[in-house]
Order: sequence, then structure tokens, then C-alpha cells
Amino acid sequence: MLDELAAAIARHNDDLWSESAVPHLTLVTIDEPIGPTELMYEPMICFIAGGAKRTVTGDRSRVAGSGEMMLSSLHVPVTTVFERTPYRAAVLRLDGRTLAGLLLELEEAAPAAPASTASTAGPGGQVTAPMTPELVDAVTRWVRLLDTPDDIRPLAARIESEILYRLLGSSLGPTLRRLALTGSAAARVSAATGWICAHYAEPLTVESIAAAAHMSAATLYRHFKAATGLSPLRFQKDLRLREARRLLVTGDTTAALVAETVGYASATQFSREYRRRYGLPPAQDAARLRGRLASALPA
Repeated sequence: MLDELAAAIARHNDDLWSESAVPHLTLVTIDEPIGPTELMYEPMICFIAGGAKRTVTGDRSRVAGSGEMMLSSLHVPVTTVFERTPYRAAVLRLDGRTLAGLLLELEEAAPAAPASTASTAGPGGQVTAPMTPELVDAVTRWVRLLDTPDDIRPLAARIESEILYRLLGSSLGPTLRRLALTGSAAARVSAATGWICAHYAEPLTVESIAAAAHMSAATLYRHFKAATGLSPLRFQKDLRLREARRLLVTGDTTAALVAETVGYASATQFSREYRRRYGLPPAQDAARLRGRLASALPA
């Protein structure tokens, strides 16, 4: 069954990552090993049909491989290493309203999580667990809607609801329920990470982030660090440096302008923190990356 899912993913994805015509579905196909890749995760579930990846957040890491699913409950910056290729995955981007609506519909009828599929928390609010045959079947049918585009509108939402229903009955269920409860600590930390992502270039304090998440500063710090492996302000700094690196590589700009764009008041501080993170001053690192990307292009 995993082979069928992997084939369906590869059949409809011509790039490393691509959105699909099916709402909330992203496809990932990586045929050859690539270097560590900086990504921004959002609340999502990754169903891995082939290969394996390691995700690193702060000083924590987690590996998920073929036949497993990984739930990311937060907006969080990660460094991903694809440890086994070819890698094939279907990604469900979680929609809070859809999940909450299904929970209301089910009330207490969703099955309890099987004891044999226990999961453990990981970095960045991540949880991994094995996929059941029923779940693999549902995800495969979801991806195969791309074979028959006329079926997407009438069937996609129904199959997505089936997938969520089966997830609620798995060991991921408790985490999904906590995420859907707006007053829970998990939901508030998720709101905080999303708020930082939207305001990362602004001067922030733990107190202002806590106010946006409707938590005390001490409570936010404790839950935020436990969920992401980072303090709120280190999380913000990580976002700034990642965006700065992207702008330097893809844009015709200077380090000083990029520093201002991502919120640094001091270009000197920006260069110092950038070098500490990436090992080279901003301009040199960008030139190195552009050269690496150019050498990878077909002749």
C-alpha cells in the first residue's frame, strides 16, 4: 500500500515541493540526496510513503521514515535533512475550523487511541506515529483524486474528513484535540508562534507575545520552550536570520538593507549574529550559496 501511495505522489509532483489542486494537500518528492534545508513548518501532518527525514529545531531532532506520519502542531522554523531517498510524502495542512467542526460533529464518539500506537513528543510540537492500513488507504485515495480532477470538488473534503477522523482515533488524537481547543496551552502556543511569524521584523518582548497569546509571560515562556525547544525571542531571531539569508541569496540587495528589512537596528549586530549562525559573513555566505545553486543547474 505504501508503494501505491508513493507512486501516486511521484506521478503528480514535478518539483521538490508543490501545492496540488486538492485543497490542503502538498506533495514532496526528493529523488537525490540534498543538503540540510531550512523550512518553515506550519500546523500539518506529513504522511511518509518512502525515504526518511530528520528535523532539527534548536538542540532537538526527530527522525520519521517510511510508513510513519509526523504531526507538526506549530508554526516553527526547522532544518530538515533527508536521510534516505527517494523520499515521498503527502502533507495535509491542518485547517483549524475543519478540525473543530469535525470534533463538534463527533462529540465523544471518536475512538480512543490504540495503546499499541503510542507516540512521543518531539521538537517544534512534533509527534510521530505509524500509519495504519486504513489511514494509508484514505491518504492514497486523497492523492489519487489528482488522477480524476472532476472528482476533487465533490470528494476531496469528504476524504479529508475521513483522514482526520482516523487521525483522531490514533495516538495523534490527543494532540489534535488540544490543538483544536482554543483555550488550551497547546493552542495558545500555536497562536504565539503564528503571531511571531507575522510580526518577526518588529521589536518584540516576551510580554507582548504573551499578551497576544492570552498567557502570562512566565507561562508562555515555559510552554513555548517545552514545545519548540526555543525561547520566544530566540524563535524570533531564528526567523529573522532565515529570512535574511533568503533575501540575500535571491535578491539584488546589501546586507545593511536586509538587516533593516528583517528588523535589526544595528547592521553590525546583524552581521555578528548571522556569522555565528551560518559560519560566514552575510555577503560571503550568500555568494557561496548562489555558487552552489548555479553549479546544480543543468548545463
